[in-house]
Amino acid sequence: MAQAKPLRVIVTTRLFAPEVGAAAFRLRALVDGLVEQGAEVTVLTTRLPAGGPIFKPSYKLSRWPVLRDPGGYVRGYVQYLSFDIPVFFRLLLTRADVIVSEPPPTTGVAVAVSAALRRRPFVYYAADVWSEAMSAMDVPNAVKKAMGMVEGSVLRRAATVLAVSDPVAVQVAKFKVPAQRIKVVGNGVDTSVFGPQGSRATASNPYFVYTGTMSEWQGAGIFIEALREIRSTHPNAQIRFFGQGTDEENLKGLAERLVPGAVHFGGVVPPTEAAAWIRGAAGALVSIKPGQGYDFAKPTKIYAAAGCGTPVIFAGQGDGAALVAEQRLGIAAPYTVADVAEAMNALLQTPDADSGHRSNWVLDNASLQASGRLAATEVLRVAAVSTST
Repeated sequence: MAQAKPLRVIVTTRLFAPEVGAAAFRLRALVDGLVEQGAEVTVLTTRLPAGGPIFKPSYKLSRWPVLRDPGGYVRGYVQYLSFDIPVFFRLLLTRADVIVSEPPPTTGVAVAVSAALRRRPFVYYAADVWSEAMSAMDVPNAVKKAMGMVEGSVLRRAATVLAVSDPVAVQVAKFKVPAQRIKVVGNGVDTSVFGPQGSRATASNPYFVYTGTMSEWQGAGIFIEALREIRSTHPNAQIRFFGQGTDEENLKGLAERLVPGAVHFGGVVPPTEAAAWIRGAAGALVSIKPGQGYDFAKPTKIYAAAGCGTPVIFAGQGDGAALVAEQRLGIAAPYTVADVAEAMNALLQTPDADSGHRSNWVLDNASLQASGRLAATEVLRVAAVSTST
């Protein structure tokens, strides 16, 4: 009997390994799951910045030049379109049984139109809902409304929408996507990197660490304000930020005004280095500004910190706060300077006794490898249906 041909999958993403970021980690886990299950995978992504690390996977990885901002990131509408427009034509020329699209929704449009022209299905991987995130940003209402229309159109046309959590699935459903087409596949971190074993950063002063994206809707400035409050009792306490985002310059200015010399910005660092800084921290900082329509989010940085055994301070409300409180991953504090300062004081004053519990919980419940395999199964299910009809 002739062996069945492997299902062909294209994964379309502006950010992929070895670049650092939650999307890159999540998409690599998906691709690993696809390859593990016998798929023939092609990743269409962007050319790495000069001097980036070498990454040569077993699957086909096609990179294309892209515009990057002054910090080297593919961030902003012009940068997005510099990827989306070429990838539309690249998709037309690439054979596949199914396409996977990663946000932003503009990429989803390029994928959806090319999929319609080539008469093949696509899967949208909804790590978050962009039009909801924009509600907290200083963006004209017309732009927010247009983004909502674009995002809704893409979501409704997808054969399947992969949601990283139940709350994200609820947000997707608000765009009138049928429930049977929404699959919750979970989210997490690479537990081989973000685990209790490994190097630990050393610093002369106690510090808190913030890793990942810094955007307006996260409101991480509250931690800088709280740091000023606690330095009366802990004068050497510091915060170390690692990552990038649209709010970074604002945070730097706030730190210089309120606590000069006490807040350090280390930029984007490799995952192993981020994990080392997390292990050495008194606590890991996570925030979502409440009432901005994004209280459903469960930031990946929660799992990264807890996986290393480090207690989390979550400033905000909603699902992220509930996760931290109910699973004993740290302290869920209301989004006020006084409450956040109290939480920071508590971690500096009380020896941590729950490190093992936190890392074991992540290992059992938030493994990125497990969610990648589940997402891959859903993608291949769509591909199998398309090839049988």
